[in-house]
Amino acid sequence: MAASDSMPPNLYREALEKPLAGRAAISRTAFQKTLSVFEAAADFLVAAFGIFLANWLYFSLHIGKHIHYRPRQVGSVAAIVGLFVVLLLQMDGAYRSGGNMLHIRETERAIRVPVQALILLLPFSFLLNLYFSRAAFLIGFILVPLLLALQKQAVSQMVCTLHGRGYGVERVVVYGANEAAERIVSTLKYSPRLGLQPVAVIDDNPLRPGSRSFALAHWHRGSIPVKRVSVTDELLRSCDAGLLILATPNLSAEKLEVAAHAARLAGMRVAFLHGPEVQAWQGTESIDIDGLLLTSIVDPVVPWHYAAAKRAVDLVLSALLLLLLAPWLLLIALLIRFDSPGPALFIQKRVGRNGRVFDMYKFRTMRADTAKYDLSPTTPHDGRITRIGRYLRRTSLDELPQLLNVLRGNMSLVGPRPEMPFIVQGYTQRHRQRHQVMPGITGLWQLSADRAFQIHENIQYDLYYIRNRTFFMDVAILIHTLFFAMRGI
Repeated sequence: MAASDSMPPNLYREALEKPLAGRAAISRTAFQKTLSVFEAAADFLVAAFGIFLANWLYFSLHIGKHIHYRPRQVGSVAAIVGLFVVLLLQMDGAYRSGGNMLHIRETERAIRVPVQALILLLPFSFLLNLYFSRAAFLIGFILVPLLLALQKQAVSQMVCTLHGRGYGVERVVVYGANEAAERIVSTLKYSPRLGLQPVAVIDDNPLRPGSRSFALAHWHRGSIPVKRVSVTDELLRSCDAGLLILATPNLSAEKLEVAAHAARLAGMRVAFLHGPEVQAWQGTESIDIDGLLLTSIVDPVVPWHYAAAKRAVDLVLSALLLLLLAPWLLLIALLIRFDSPGPALFIQKRVGRNGRVFDMYKFRTMRADTAKYDLSPTTPHDGRITRIGRYLRRTSLDELPQLLNVLRGNMSLVGPRPEMPFIVQGYTQRHRQRHQVMPGITGLWQLSADRAFQIHENIQYDLYYIRNRTFFMDVAILIHTLFFAMRGI
């Protein structure tokens, strides 16, 4: 019998939560508990402060009827909103140990939950006779999510800094060098709250080809070494780790026992992943098990109101941005023409939703004699890129003409980047999942360091978005894109 067939689904959670008689595990557990309490308190205070600030702005800007509300009444409203925010975040799993792709989920929650809390406030304020200005209420709809989103980003940066200094971190060894292992290692890297640091990958299959390192493109600080040897307690001790994750689906009972015994001798815990869930790469429903993103095979169901709201926002924002940015677009076009001979606009065939081919517009960033269909440059020092093109690509200003694509309906503001037809021809079934949704100007891949590499080499970003996309996630990605562009990265 295969090992995965005999494992209960909750075995991984039990193994991960089992205490370890060692300083690293105790430190990590204490760190996570302290972090949860600190974050809940910070969420309450920030949400309450947002209500006070909204009331202050209501008076300062002379909005509405300018009714004076007693501080005690405003404080009661602020306390209720803060309490609702914390409770809703708790129900949404925000304080459990885990993580997400590029902190987008934190921002999405920070935008969605305050809106839900303020909506819940309406019936409670009526029942408790708590009167609050409608104008201040509307200001709070904007202000509280903004403050909470900024606070979440600050906490994430603080956690990353503390983990970088060794606080609350446990070292992890992954057994298996396959897609499942790559996904696990990538998820651990993207989950700063989890505090699990992968330090090595073990592959005991001597016939498996490949490199001797787990080199994912977004890690610029070094790769994870792959040790092509059998699992022994001496090997595990040399890794100085506290957790061994068995990432090979359908592992034989003999190999399972050998690995588990070696881990016990080395004083390590063992975490198992249920085989069918690890292999469900075609799925569209996410299963978050202590920060490890797994999927199950289900048909994607997108609510009609999400599609309608997404299209409405696309139309309004693209038209508004084209109108406001028209002078700057003209200036960029003139600079391109003066910098190098050739047209300012670059038009290229791309593959969109359901495999439909369309014309995508960009500002030209490479010489006019460059082959129209070739792999995109992976470095700003590529000889094909013009002088003004380097600046446009670094600031993503070359993407602005795609607002016309959004207006026409063959692209969205947020979604997977559309690829060239010759690349799509080599897609696997897993890659073709990208075509389930409308392609976008910005997305998770564009916000990562992997944007310097080919899109199809980093499919995990698009699959994560497809499984988890919501209106508030789209808003969160747009907010991250704005700050991303302001930094000029």
